[in-house]
Amino acid sequence: MREVVITGYLRTAQSRSRPKDPARDWLHGFRADGLLARLLPEVLQRGGVNPAEVDDFIVGCSTGVAENWTYGGRFPIFLADLPQEIPAKCVDQQCGSSMAALHIGFMEIATGNADVVLVGGMEHMTRVPQPGRGLAEEALVIPPELLEDERYRHWDMLTSFNMGLTAEKLAVQSGVTRDEMDRWAVRSHQLAAQGYDQGFFDGEILPLEAPQGDGTTRAVNRDQAVRADANLEGTAGLKPAFSEDGVVTAGNSSPLNAGATSMVLMSRETADKKGVASLAAIRAIASAGVDPTIMGQGPVPSSRKALARAGLEAGDIDYWEINEAFAVVPLNCIKELGLDPDRVNVMGGGLAIGHPLGATGLRLVGTLGRILALKGGRLGLANACIGGGQGIATIIERTD
Repeated sequence: MREVVITGYLRTAQSRSRPKDPARDWLHGFRADGLLARLLPEVLQRGGVNPAEVDDFIVGCSTGVAENWTYGGRFPIFLADLPQEIPAKCVDQQCGSSMAALHIGFMEIATGNADVVLVGGMEHMTRVPQPGRGLAEEALVIPPELLEDERYRHWDMLTSFNMGLTAEKLAVQSGVTRDEMDRWAVRSHQLAAQGYDQGFFDGEILPLEAPQGDGTTRAVNRDQAVRADANLEGTAGLKPAFSEDGVVTAGNSSPLNAGATSMVLMSRETADKKGVASLAAIRAIASAGVDPTIMGQGPVPSSRKALARAGLEAGDIDYWEINEAFAVVPLNCIKELGLDPDRVNVMGGGLAIGHPLGATGLRLVGTLGRILALKGGRLGLANACIGGGQGIATIIERTD
């Protein structure tokens, strides 16, 4: 198979979604596809690609309904004024959607069916209702007779979108404590805030002038949910969010967010011919299924599969990006895979930066590639848990 490299990565800042108070979301004035459309021409230019050279466009979105319906991936292409000759598709693997889009693009290039693939991810959790958060009740109705079928035993949990209960179950199973989770949450905010102080995120965020609820505009160039003043005392004082005697709180869970991500993939041969520098090469990909009631376990088997396919051990990986849907997820990975915490999410994670479902996968891989460049690491592994009981993982290698 041909070697596949990442030649461009760019994202929007991620806002803090407020479905019940939309005006507090810095990006409430944009649709998700509009956010993505602003990225695509810019990431192509930065990635050394003429739009006419794009062989395919693949977008990931977790909730592809209402405004997020992409017409098979075509709307972002049209909104970005890119050539109508570019074919497109939209992928839903819930929280892993844009990483799944990356995997498809990787396979297209590796097998010789494409040379250049444009990949995107998007989600707007203020403007598009999520299951259990405003979606019309009739959309969630299932015939009573089907509820007697064992195969539908997870229906109530999945349609209520109460992923917090899966995190509670994983915490019990793994032995991860509330104190560990709260400390990890504070760490996430502090590291992300330090990353902004150091200018790290400037290299991956496209600033946007966003209309605000009061009629003004705001320059949105940083993730809205990052709190430089996060502290253990305040986080430890929060009440359980999903279970009266639970350990999962709003502080050690990712917030709701809006945002978009983009990436350019290219065969190494094509990149060399064009004289285009690459951020990293993709070395292995994997997905795995787990019990939906402990979906946060998913990154462990998917990472093990990716490592095996690359002929690597966990100790060979220099840096990890583990999506912080809940603090228990990276902490469980650290325990099960025997990782050094100081090599995990070193610029903060989803607890602070945010988790706009369908956009997150590319954010993990792109940020990881930039961390490898900054820190001089060679190998990185990005992974995420996925609602419905899955995990997804990607191994990359620095190429500069």
